[in-house]
Amino acid sequence: MPETAPRYSIVTPSRGDRPVALGLAIDSVRIAMERAGLAPGDVEMLIGFDGVKGERVRPDAFVRWFDFRPDKDYGNAIRNGLLRAARGRRILFLDDDNSLTPEAFIIYEAYPDVDLLIARIDVSLAHKAAYLPVIEEGRDPVWQSNIDPLCLCMTRELAVVRCEGWQGRSYEADYRNMLRYYRRARSVQFTDRTVGIYDSGRGLDEGGLNFRQVKKEQENAAS
Repeated sequence: MPETAPRYSIVTPSRGDRPVALGLAIDSVRIAMERAGLAPGDVEMLIGFDGVKGERVRPDAFVRWFDFRPDKDYGNAIRNGLLRAARGRRILFLDDDNSLTPEAFIIYEAYPDVDLLIARIDVSLAHKAAYLPVIEEGRDPVWQSNIDPLCLCMTRELAVVRCEGWQGRSYEADYRNMLRYYRRARSVQFTDRTVGIYDSGRGLDEGGLNFRQVKKEQENAAS
């Protein structure tokens, strides 16, 4: 990558029907950048809309907007397209209904030479567990339902070159890609510091719930 490449690329697929939640995600990136003393040129946030002309909800200079053909496959093709467009030396995944913590970039900056950083995220809005991954003695923490793309910060060389982007289809693609990154990483570091909030934007936009969030809302209503 050229010397002028951003330090971080943030990959954000969006269905285009969550402008309020998407605005929250963008604001969280800005706040985390400011807290870490990063300049706009240090970070690029790549937002790809799924077959719609989604609303450009913020004018921030660090945001790059993309309109993709309909994917309708949990954003898998969009993630791959955004990864290939990413210029940053390190890659993050931030869905349009999640957010970064204010300390996120401070935490990432503490591990500049790690190929793959796996950090803790707050999942209390969506799951019984308060945080992921759950670390159990004697068990590898990278297993299905114990890790989310929001946990990851990795080098572009690992994600795009060695692992050839984001592969596969269906809901299971998340875990399969994360496992591939983990197995091919030359160095891995785990931290219990919290970098993200999962489902922070859930319910902010009418009609913007995915199938899992709809089920969660139904469970809450029944309890």
